[in-house]
Amino acid sequence: MAEREYIDLLELQNLIKESVEEAFPGRYWVKAEIASWSPRANGHCYLSLTQSAGGKPVAESRAMIWKWKYPQLKAYFEETTGQSLQAGITVLVRVQVAFSEVYGMALYIDDIDAAFTLGQQALERKRAIEKLEKGGYMDLQKELALPDIPQRLAVITSKTAAGYQDFRNHLLNNPEGYAFHLDLYEALMQGEQAPASIMEALEEASEKAYDAILILRGGGSELDLQCFDDYELALAIASCPTPVITAIGHDKDVHIADMVAHGSVKTPTALADLFLEALEAQDGIIDRLQGRIAAGLSGLVAGGELCVQRADNAIRQAIQRRIGALEMTLQRSVSRISRGLLQKYAGLEKLKDAGAHRVKFAAQARHSTEVSRLALMEARISATDPRNILGLGYVLVTGKDHQVLKTVNKVAVGDRIGVRFQDGSLTAKVDEVYSEKQDKAQTA
Repeated sequence: MAEREYIDLLELQNLIKESVEEAFPGRYWVKAEIASWSPRANGHCYLSLTQSAGGKPVAESRAMIWKWKYPQLKAYFEETTGQSLQAGITVLVRVQVAFSEVYGMALYIDDIDAAFTLGQQALERKRAIEKLEKGGYMDLQKELALPDIPQRLAVITSKTAAGYQDFRNHLLNNPEGYAFHLDLYEALMQGEQAPASIMEALEEASEKAYDAILILRGGGSELDLQCFDDYELALAIASCPTPVITAIGHDKDVHIADMVAHGSVKTPTALADLFLEALEAQDGIIDRLQGRIAAGLSGLVAGGELCVQRADNAIRQAIQRRIGALEMTLQRSVSRISRGLLQKYAGLEKLKDAGAHRVKFAAQARHSTEVSRLALMEARISATDPRNILGLGYVLVTGKDHQVLKTVNKVAVGDRIGVRFQDGSLTAKVDEVYSEKQDKAQTA
Protein backbone atom coordinates (compact mmCIF):
# COMPACT_ATOMS: atom_id res chain seq x y z
CA MET A 1 0.00 0.00 0.00
CA ALA A 2 1.45 3.35 -1.08
CA GLU A 3 2.02 5.89 1.65
CA ARG A 4 -0.33 8.96 1.48
CA GLU A 5 1.05 12.42 1.36
CA TYR A 6 -0.13 14.66 4.19
CA ILE A 7 0.57 17.87 6.03
CA ASP A 8 0.32 18.77 9.67
CA LEU A 9 -2.73 20.59 11.03
CA LEU A 10 -0.54 23.52 12.00
CA GLU A 11 0.83 23.71 8.46
CA LEU A 12 -2.74 23.67 7.10
CA GLN A 13 -3.81 26.41 9.51
CA ASN A 14 -0.77 28.49 8.48
CA LEU A 15 -1.73 28.08 4.82
CA ILE A 16 -5.30 29.20 5.60
CA LYS A 17 -4.01 32.12 7.61
CA GLU A 18 -1.76 33.24 4.76
CA SER A 19 -4.64 32.88 2.31
CA VAL A 20 -7.03 34.84 4.51
CA GLU A 21 -4.53 37.62 5.12
CA GLU A 22 -3.77 37.82 1.38
CA ALA A 23 -7.49 37.75 0.45
CA PHE A 24 -8.51 40.32 3.10
CA PRO A 25 -5.53 42.61 3.58
CA GLY A 26 -7.46 45.71 4.71
CA ARG A 27 -10.38 46.64 6.97
CA TYR A 28 -14.10 46.31 6.05
CA TRP A 29 -17.32 47.89 7.25
CA VAL A 30 -19.73 45.08 8.14
CA LYS A 31 -23.42 45.31 9.04
CA ALA A 32 -24.48 42.66 11.58
CA GLU A 33 -26.53 42.03 14.69
CA ILE A 34 -24.85 41.44 18.02
CA ALA A 35 -25.90 37.93 19.01
CA SER A 36 -23.90 37.73 22.23
CA TRP A 37 -21.87 40.17 24.26
CA SER A 38 -19.22 39.26 26.85
CA PRO A 39 -16.87 41.89 28.31
CA ARG A 40 -14.07 40.16 30.22
CA ALA A 41 -12.15 41.08 33.34
CA ASN A 42 -8.91 41.36 31.33
CA GLY A 43 -10.44 44.32 29.45
CA HIS A 44 -11.13 42.55 26.16
CA CYS A 45 -14.70 42.21 24.90
CA TYR A 46 -15.78 39.06 23.09
CA LEU A 47 -18.91 38.98 21.03
CA SER A 48 -20.72 37.06 18.34
CA LEU A 49 -22.04 38.71 15.17
CA THR A 50 -24.90 37.19 13.20
CA GLN A 51 -27.14 37.82 10.20
CA SER A 52 -30.64 36.40 9.82
CA ALA A 53 -33.05 35.90 6.95
CA GLY A 54 -36.62 34.69 7.33
CA GLY A 55 -36.14 34.42 11.06
CA LYS A 56 -33.15 32.03 10.72
CA PRO A 57 -29.42 32.77 11.03
CA VAL A 58 -27.61 32.64 7.68
CA ALA A 59 -24.17 33.79 8.84
CA GLU A 60 -22.28 33.99 12.13
CA SER A 61 -18.76 34.89 13.21
CA ARG A 62 -16.71 35.39 16.35
CA ALA A 63 -15.49 38.90 17.00
CA MET A 64 -13.57 40.77 19.65
CA ILE A 65 -12.57 44.27 20.65
CA TRP A 66 -9.12 44.71 22.16
CA LYS A 67 -8.94 46.24 25.61
CA TRP A 68 -7.19 49.36 24.35
CA LYS A 69 -10.13 50.00 21.95
CA TYR A 70 -13.13 48.76 23.91
CA PRO A 71 -13.54 51.63 26.48
CA GLN A 72 -13.44 54.42 23.89
CA LEU A 73 -15.74 52.62 21.43
CA LYS A 74 -18.22 51.85 24.21
CA ALA A 75 -18.21 55.44 25.53
CA TYR A 76 -18.58 56.90 22.01
CA PHE A 77 -21.49 54.62 21.12
CA GLU A 78 -23.40 55.25 24.37
CA GLU A 79 -22.90 59.02 24.24
CA THR A 80 -24.06 59.20 20.62
CA THR A 81 -27.00 56.79 20.72
CA GLY A 82 -28.07 57.08 24.36
CA GLN A 83 -27.98 53.30 24.77
CA SER A 84 -25.47 50.63 25.72
CA LEU A 85 -23.79 48.17 23.45
CA GLN A 86 -25.69 44.97 24.02
CA ALA A 87 -27.09 41.89 22.35
CA GLY A 88 -30.02 42.37 20.02
CA ILE A 89 -29.05 45.64 18.33
CA THR A 90 -27.87 46.04 14.73
CA VAL A 91 -24.50 47.74 14.29
CA LEU A 92 -22.12 48.83 11.52
CA VAL A 93 -18.56 47.97 12.61
CA ARG A 94 -15.18 48.16 10.94
CA VAL A 95 -13.40 44.83 11.17
CA GLN A 96 -10.10 43.22 10.24
CA VAL A 97 -10.32 39.59 9.22
CA ALA A 98 -7.84 37.46 11.17
CA PHE A 99 -7.15 33.79 11.48
CA SER A 100 -5.62 32.05 14.48
CA GLU A 101 -4.03 28.61 14.23
CA VAL A 102 -5.66 27.78 17.60
CA TYR A 103 -8.98 29.68 17.61
CA GLY A 104 -9.81 29.84 13.91
CA MET A 105 -11.19 32.86 12.09
CA ALA A 106 -12.26 35.98 14.01
CA LEU A 107 -13.15 39.58 13.27
CA TYR A 108 -11.24 42.26 15.16
CA ILE A 109 -13.41 45.37 15.63
CA ASP A 110 -11.59 48.71 15.74
CA ASP A 111 -14.41 51.18 14.94
CA ILE A 112 -18.22 51.48 15.11
CA ASP A 113 -20.62 53.80 13.25
CA ALA A 114 -23.07 55.01 15.91
CA ALA A 115 -25.00 57.07 13.35
CA PHE A 116 -25.89 53.87 11.50
CA THR A 117 -27.48 52.38 14.62
CA LEU A 118 -29.44 55.57 15.16
CA GLY A 119 -30.52 55.43 11.53
CA GLN A 120 -31.67 51.83 11.91
CA GLN A 121 -33.74 52.72 14.96
CA ALA A 122 -35.20 55.73 13.17
CA LEU A 123 -35.97 53.57 10.15
CA GLU A 124 -37.76 50.98 12.28
CA ARG A 125 -39.68 53.78 14.01
CA LYS A 126 -40.64 55.27 10.65
CA ARG A 127 -41.82 51.92 9.37
CA ALA A 128 -43.94 51.40 12.51
CA ILE A 129 -45.54 54.85 12.10
CA GLU A 130 -46.25 54.23 8.40
CA LYS A 131 -47.80 50.86 9.23
CA LEU A 132 -50.03 52.43 11.88
CA GLU A 133 -51.07 55.23 9.52
CA LYS A 134 -51.84 52.77 6.74
CA GLY A 135 -54.01 50.71 9.13
CA GLY A 136 -55.90 53.84 10.26
CA TYR A 137 -54.76 53.52 13.88
CA MET A 138 -53.17 56.93 14.42
CA ASP A 139 -56.48 58.75 15.07
CA LEU A 140 -58.61 56.03 16.69
CA GLN A 141 -57.96 57.31 20.21
CA LYS A 142 -58.60 60.91 19.14
CA GLU A 143 -62.17 59.92 18.23
CA LEU A 144 -62.91 58.83 21.81
CA ALA A 145 -64.55 61.38 24.12
CA LEU A 146 -62.99 62.11 27.49
CA PRO A 147 -65.76 62.81 30.06
CA ASP A 148 -66.22 66.42 31.16
CA ILE A 149 -65.56 65.32 34.75
CA PRO A 150 -62.95 62.50 34.57
CA GLN A 151 -62.56 61.04 38.07
CA ARG A 152 -62.17 57.25 37.66
CA LEU A 153 -58.61 56.70 36.48
CA ALA A 154 -56.46 53.61 35.87
CA VAL A 155 -52.70 54.17 36.13
CA ILE A 156 -50.21 51.86 34.41
CA THR A 157 -46.73 52.29 35.88
CA SER A 158 -44.28 50.90 38.40
CA LYS A 159 -45.48 51.18 41.99
CA THR A 160 -42.10 52.43 43.16
CA ALA A 161 -41.68 55.00 40.39
CA ALA A 162 -41.01 58.49 41.74
CA GLY A 163 -43.13 59.94 38.95
CA TYR A 164 -46.15 57.94 40.14
CA GLN A 165 -45.80 59.24 43.69
CA ASP A 166 -45.50 62.83 42.40
CA PHE A 167 -48.60 62.33 40.25
CA ARG A 168 -50.60 60.76 43.08
CA ASN A 169 -49.70 63.44 45.64
CA HIS A 170 -50.34 66.31 43.22
CA LEU A 171 -53.71 64.90 42.13
CA LEU A 172 -55.17 63.64 45.40
CA ASN A 173 -53.89 66.42 47.68
CA ASN A 174 -55.19 69.25 45.51
CA PRO A 175 -56.19 72.42 47.41
CA GLU A 176 -59.69 72.48 45.87
CA GLY A 177 -60.51 69.09 47.40
CA TYR A 178 -61.53 67.45 44.11
CA ALA A 179 -62.10 63.69 44.57
CA PHE A 180 -60.52 61.10 42.27
CA HIS A 181 -60.55 57.30 42.21
CA LEU A 182 -57.18 55.78 41.23
CA ASP A 183 -56.41 52.11 40.49
CA LEU A 184 -52.80 51.08 39.92
CA TYR A 185 -51.91 48.43 37.31
CA GLU A 186 -48.23 47.59 37.75
CA ALA A 187 -46.08 46.97 34.68
CA LEU A 188 -42.44 47.03 33.60
CA MET A 189 -41.64 50.44 32.19
CA GLN A 190 -38.30 49.73 30.44
CA GLY A 191 -36.46 46.86 28.79
CA GLU A 192 -37.42 44.21 26.24
CA GLN A 193 -40.28 42.86 28.38
CA ALA A 194 -41.84 46.28 28.96
CA PRO A 195 -44.16 46.40 25.87
CA ALA A 196 -45.73 43.02 26.70
CA SER A 197 -46.09 43.96 30.38
CA ILE A 198 -47.75 47.30 29.56
CA MET A 199 -50.06 45.63 27.01
CA GLU A 200 -51.18 43.09 29.60
CA ALA A 201 -51.98 45.85 32.12
CA LEU A 202 -53.75 47.87 29.40
CA GLU A 203 -55.96 44.92 28.47
CA GLU A 204 -56.89 44.31 32.12
CA ALA A 205 -57.72 47.98 32.75
CA SER A 206 -59.77 48.32 29.55
CA GLU A 207 -62.20 45.65 30.80
CA LYS A 208 -63.43 48.01 33.54
CA ALA A 209 -65.34 51.29 33.39
CA TYR A 210 -62.65 53.96 33.69
CA ASP A 211 -62.86 57.52 32.42
CA ALA A 212 -59.24 57.30 31.24
CA ILE A 213 -56.21 55.00 31.36
CA LEU A 214 -52.88 56.67 32.12
CA ILE A 215 -49.46 55.31 31.08
CA LEU A 216 -47.01 57.05 33.35
CA ARG A 217 -43.22 57.08 33.59
CA GLY A 218 -40.95 59.72 35.05
CA GLY A 219 -38.40 60.13 32.25
CA GLY A 220 -35.21 58.16 31.54
CA SER A 221 -32.51 57.58 28.95
CA GLU A 222 -33.19 57.05 25.26
CA LEU A 223 -32.63 53.33 25.71
CA ASP A 224 -34.98 53.18 28.72
CA LEU A 225 -37.76 54.81 26.71
CA GLN A 226 -37.20 52.85 23.49
CA CYS A 227 -39.97 50.43 24.45
CA PHE A 228 -42.55 53.20 23.86
CA ASP A 229 -41.75 53.08 20.13
CA ASP A 230 -42.83 49.43 19.96
CA TYR A 231 -45.35 48.79 17.17
CA GLU A 232 -47.40 46.17 19.06
CA LEU A 233 -47.70 48.44 22.11
CA ALA A 234 -48.77 51.36 19.90
CA LEU A 235 -51.37 49.13 18.24
CA ALA A 236 -52.76 48.07 21.64
CA ILE A 237 -53.03 51.69 22.77
CA ALA A 238 -54.75 52.77 19.55
CA SER A 239 -57.26 49.90 19.79
CA CYS A 240 -58.11 50.48 23.45
CA PRO A 241 -61.83 51.42 23.91
CA THR A 242 -60.96 53.80 26.77
CA PRO A 243 -59.10 57.11 26.26
CA VAL A 244 -55.37 56.57 26.94
CA ILE A 245 -53.18 59.48 28.03
CA THR A 246 -49.38 59.15 28.25
CA ALA A 247 -46.90 60.95 30.49
CA ILE A 248 -43.61 59.25 29.60
CA GLY A 249 -41.54 62.18 30.80
CA HIS A 250 -39.11 62.81 27.92
CA ASP A 251 -38.64 66.40 26.82
CA LYS A 252 -36.75 65.76 23.58
CA ASP A 253 -38.74 63.29 21.52
CA VAL A 254 -42.33 62.25 20.95
CA HIS A 255 -42.73 58.48 21.09
CA ILE A 256 -45.11 56.45 18.97
CA ALA A 257 -47.11 55.68 22.12
CA ASP A 258 -47.65 59.44 22.51
CA MET A 259 -48.73 59.76 18.87
CA VAL A 260 -51.47 57.12 18.96
CA ALA A 261 -52.76 58.01 22.45
CA HIS A 262 -55.80 60.21 23.05
CA GLY A 263 -53.43 62.79 24.53
CA SER A 264 -49.95 63.14 26.00
CA VAL A 265 -48.07 65.40 28.41
CA LYS A 266 -44.41 65.53 29.34
CA THR A 267 -44.43 64.93 33.10
CA PRO A 268 -46.57 63.14 35.72
CA THR A 269 -47.26 66.49 37.43
CA ALA A 270 -48.53 67.93 34.14
CA LEU A 271 -50.76 64.86 33.83
CA ALA A 272 -52.27 65.57 37.25
CA ASP A 273 -52.79 69.21 36.23
CA LEU A 274 -54.64 68.02 33.12
CA PHE A 275 -57.40 66.45 35.23
CA LEU A 276 -57.40 69.17 37.88
CA GLU A 277 -57.88 71.78 35.15
CA ALA A 278 -60.76 69.73 33.70
CA LEU A 279 -62.59 69.85 37.03
CA GLU A 280 -61.71 73.52 37.51
CA ALA A 281 -63.23 74.24 34.09
CA GLN A 282 -66.44 72.49 35.13
CA ASP A 283 -66.40 74.46 38.36
CA GLY A 284 -66.15 77.64 36.30
CA ILE A 285 -69.05 76.54 34.11
CA ILE A 286 -71.14 75.82 37.22
CA ASP A 287 -70.23 79.20 38.72
CA ARG A 288 -71.20 80.98 35.50
CA LEU A 289 -74.46 79.03 35.31
CA GLN A 290 -75.15 79.86 38.93
CA GLY A 291 -74.56 83.54 38.20
CA ARG A 292 -76.80 83.41 35.14
CA ILE A 293 -79.51 81.61 37.11
CA ALA A 294 -79.26 84.14 39.95
CA ALA A 295 -79.41 87.03 37.47
CA GLY A 296 -82.34 85.41 35.68
CA LEU A 297 -84.19 84.83 38.94
CA SER A 298 -83.53 88.42 40.01
CA GLY A 299 -84.95 89.62 36.70
CA LEU A 300 -87.97 87.37 37.07
CA VAL A 301 -88.55 88.53 40.62
CA ALA A 302 -88.20 92.17 39.62
CA GLY A 303 -90.54 91.65 36.66
CA GLY A 304 -92.98 89.81 38.88
CA GLU A 305 -92.90 92.56 41.48
CA LEU A 306 -93.54 95.16 38.77
CA CYS A 307 -96.45 93.12 37.41
CA VAL A 308 -97.87 92.71 40.92
CA GLN A 309 -97.51 96.44 41.56
CA ARG A 310 -99.24 97.29 38.29
CA ALA A 311 -101.99 94.79 39.00
CA ASP A 312 -102.37 96.19 42.53
CA ASN A 313 -102.69 99.74 41.18
CA ALA A 314 -105.20 98.60 38.57
CA ILE A 315 -107.23 96.75 41.21
CA ARG A 316 -107.16 99.76 43.54
CA GLN A 317 -108.35 102.08 40.77
CA ALA A 318 -111.08 99.63 39.72
CA ILE A 319 -112.24 99.28 43.35
CA GLN A 320 -112.28 103.04 43.83
CA ARG A 321 -114.32 103.50 40.65
CA ARG A 322 -116.68 100.76 41.74
CA ILE A 323 -117.04 102.23 45.21
CA GLY A 324 -117.70 105.68 43.70
CA ALA A 325 -120.40 104.23 41.45
CA LEU A 326 -121.95 102.31 44.36
CA GLU A 327 -121.92 105.42 46.56
CA MET A 328 -123.78 107.40 43.88
CA THR A 329 -126.26 104.56 43.44
CA LEU A 330 -126.67 104.33 47.21
CA GLN A 331 -127.28 108.08 47.51
CA ARG A 332 -129.96 107.96 44.81
CA SER A 333 -131.57 104.96 46.50
CA VAL A 334 -131.46 106.66 49.91
CA SER A 335 -133.16 109.74 48.43
CA ARG A 336 -135.91 107.66 46.84
CA ILE A 337 -136.37 105.63 50.01
CA SER A 338 -136.48 108.82 52.14
CA ARG A 339 -139.19 110.37 49.98
CA GLY A 340 -141.18 107.15 49.95
CA LEU A 341 -140.86 106.79 53.73
CA LEU A 342 -141.98 110.33 54.36
CA GLN A 343 -145.03 109.76 52.19
CA LYS A 344 -145.68 106.43 53.85
CA TYR A 345 -145.19 107.94 57.29
CA ALA A 346 -147.76 110.67 56.66
CA GLY A 347 -150.35 108.04 55.73
CA LEU A 348 -149.46 105.89 58.69
CA GLU A 349 -149.86 108.76 61.13
CA LYS A 350 -153.46 109.05 60.09
CA LEU A 351 -154.06 105.33 60.40
CA LYS A 352 -152.25 105.33 63.75
CA ASP A 353 -154.60 107.78 65.34
CA ALA A 354 -157.66 105.88 64.13
CA GLY A 355 -156.30 102.54 65.12
CA ALA A 356 -155.01 103.69 68.49
CA HIS A 357 -158.53 103.93 69.85
CA ARG A 358 -159.44 100.48 68.54
CA VAL A 359 -156.27 98.95 69.95
CA LYS A 360 -156.84 100.51 73.33
CA PHE A 361 -160.33 99.02 73.75
CA ALA A 362 -159.24 95.66 72.31
CA ALA A 363 -156.22 95.55 74.62
CA GLN A 364 -158.32 96.13 77.72
CA ALA A 365 -160.67 93.30 76.75
CA ARG A 366 -157.79 91.02 75.96
CA HIS A 367 -156.12 91.87 79.27
CA SER A 368 -159.15 90.82 81.25
CA THR A 369 -159.44 87.56 79.38
CA GLU A 370 -155.74 86.70 79.86
CA VAL A 371 -155.86 87.46 83.60
CA SER A 372 -158.70 85.00 84.02
CA ARG A 373 -156.90 82.36 81.96
CA LEU A 374 -153.68 82.74 83.99
CA ALA A 375 -155.55 82.33 87.26
CA LEU A 376 -157.08 79.09 86.02
CA MET A 377 -153.71 77.77 84.86
CA GLU A 378 -152.08 78.64 88.18
CA ALA A 379 -154.75 76.62 90.00
CA ARG A 380 -154.13 73.62 87.75
CA ILE A 381 -150.33 73.81 88.16
CA SER A 382 -150.66 74.02 91.91
CA ALA A 383 -152.86 70.95 91.91
CA THR A 384 -150.32 68.94 89.90
CA ASP A 385 -147.18 70.12 91.76
CA PRO A 386 -145.19 66.93 92.72
CA ARG A 387 -144.38 68.37 96.09
CA ASN A 388 -148.06 68.56 96.89
CA ILE A 389 -148.55 65.02 95.59
CA LEU A 390 -145.61 63.75 97.71
CA GLY A 391 -147.28 65.40 100.72
CA LEU A 392 -150.19 63.02 100.22
CA GLY A 393 -147.85 60.01 100.91
CA TYR A 394 -146.79 59.25 97.40
CA VAL A 395 -143.07 58.76 96.42
CA LEU A 396 -141.06 59.40 93.24
CA VAL A 397 -138.82 56.51 92.08
CA THR A 398 -135.80 57.00 89.75
CA GLY A 399 -133.75 54.35 88.03
CA LYS A 400 -129.98 53.94 87.61
CA ASP A 401 -130.05 56.54 84.83
CA HIS A 402 -131.70 58.99 87.27
CA GLN A 403 -134.84 59.06 85.14
CA VAL A 404 -138.30 58.72 86.73
CA LEU A 405 -139.47 55.09 86.61
CA LYS A 406 -143.02 54.67 85.32
CA THR A 407 -142.92 50.86 84.90
CA VAL A 408 -141.19 47.90 86.57
CA ASN A 409 -140.19 46.59 83.18
CA LYS A 410 -137.16 48.88 83.23
CA VAL A 411 -135.94 47.55 86.60
CA ALA A 412 -133.88 44.39 87.17
CA VAL A 413 -132.87 42.56 90.32
CA GLY A 414 -129.72 44.14 91.79
CA ASP A 415 -130.38 47.60 90.31
CA ARG A 416 -129.90 50.62 92.49
CA ILE A 417 -132.99 52.90 92.60
CA GLY A 418 -133.69 56.30 94.18
CA VAL A 419 -136.83 57.00 96.23
CA ARG A 420 -137.87 60.65 96.72
CA PHE A 421 -140.17 61.66 99.62
CA GLN A 422 -141.56 65.09 100.43
CA ASP A 423 -138.92 65.62 103.11
CA GLY A 424 -135.98 63.71 101.58
CA SER A 425 -134.77 60.77 99.50
CA LEU A 426 -133.04 57.43 99.85
CA THR A 427 -131.26 54.82 97.67
CA ALA A 428 -132.34 51.18 97.63
CA LYS A 429 -131.29 47.92 96.00
CA VAL A 430 -133.89 45.84 94.16
CA ASP A 431 -134.17 42.30 95.54
CA GLU A 432 -137.26 41.18 93.64
CA VAL A 433 -139.37 42.52 90.78
CA TYR A 434 -143.11 41.85 90.44
CA SER A 435 -145.27 42.88 87.54
CA GLU A 436 -149.00 42.67 86.79
CA LYS A 437 -148.28 40.08 84.11
CA GLN A 438 -146.59 37.82 86.67
CA ASP A 439 -149.41 38.29 89.19
CA LYS A 440 -152.03 37.52 86.60
CA ALA A 441 -150.07 34.45 85.50
CA GLN A 442 -149.78 33.18 89.08
CA THR A 443 -153.45 33.85 89.74
CA ALA A 444 -154.52 31.98 86.65
